[in-house]
Amino acid sequence: MVNEGDYVVIFNSIHRVMEAEKLLKQQGLAILLIPAPRALAADCGLAIRYAEEVRPQVEAALTLAGLMPRESFRKQGEEFIKIEGA
Repeated sequence: MVNEGDYVVIFNSIHRVMEAEKLLKQQGLAILLIPAPRALAADCGLAIRYAEEVRPQVEAALTLAGLMPRESFRKQGEEFIKIEGA
């Protein structure tokens, strides 16, 4: 479900993740709402996945809308590496 190099972001609530999904899809960005990987603690159980190619656009849209995720990760091998400062 999450490929090598993909980014996964988790939010504090189901409402925020759904709002972020709606916003990003309206902008035509290639994102996917997924069940949060077990390795990541997500209060709402859902996460948004996106590829490196759309990272700048996704993060800019979320910042502009005030919908910053609680935590951001990048899939590397079998692990999820936390993106500091994200």
